[in-house]
Amino acid sequence: MHSLLLALQFLTRIPLPVYFEPSERQWGHSVLFYPFVGLLIGLMLVLALGLLGTEQPALKAAMLLILWVGITGGLHLDGLADCADAWAGGMSSPERSLAIMKDPAAGPIAVIWLILVLMVKWAALVEIVKQSDAEALLMVPMLGRLAIMALMLTAPYVRPGGLGEKMIVNLPVTLARLSLAAWLICAIWFAGWMPVLVALLVWLAIRYLALRRLGGVTGDVYGAAVELSEAAVLAAVAMYV
Repeated sequence: MHSLLLALQFLTRIPLPVYFEPSERQWGHSVLFYPFVGLLIGLMLVLALGLLGTEQPALKAAMLLILWVGITGGLHLDGLADCADAWAGGMSSPERSLAIMKDPAAGPIAVIWLILVLMVKWAALVEIVKQSDAEALLMVPMLGRLAIMALMLTAPYVRPGGLGEKMIVNLPVTLARLSLAAWLICAIWFAGWMPVLVALLVWLAIRYLALRRLGGVTGDVYGAAVELSEAAVLAAVAMYV
């Protein structure tokens, strides 16, 4: 139970009345609940979609996107911004790229990427609102957070002493692999094979780029993977609804 609460506290801004000092084991096991947290976020978006209806889709898509960012507190958008700055200013140097990621300031490239990704999400949500495609909307946040688990299982963590390293060391690998497969099957069942294929391609691309530039991944890469996966899957779903 504590691992689930830890995942909710870490990935969302949902107020929880439970506070505790997590152990390293709980940090690792909390990753198993990331897709479930994504599913809860998707459920809240679906409920909001049902309340809003399908009239004035552009405005309601904007309201859904605001709710989405509010639930997560912009946690993953921050990772995307840091990665955008690092890739633009890192000059293909892993050390320089990692140093830029630690800088809290956001440069113009970060702002541009944030605008582009949010614009893609909004445009896709407009089409999803028009069609009231609840199944796809339910699965998108889950696939985004599943990206973190997929990268943890397939790429080394390159920032020693970071929170991500603590999670990976204590992550039950066998359970995580089974969970990854089960959630992918669930996504195919509810949303079809196409969103899952798009998500897998995005994960592979991010993994390739991170290994090539950094030699592995960081917490910011996880955040970027969530946002880019969500945007790509939303766009793909919107094109075929």
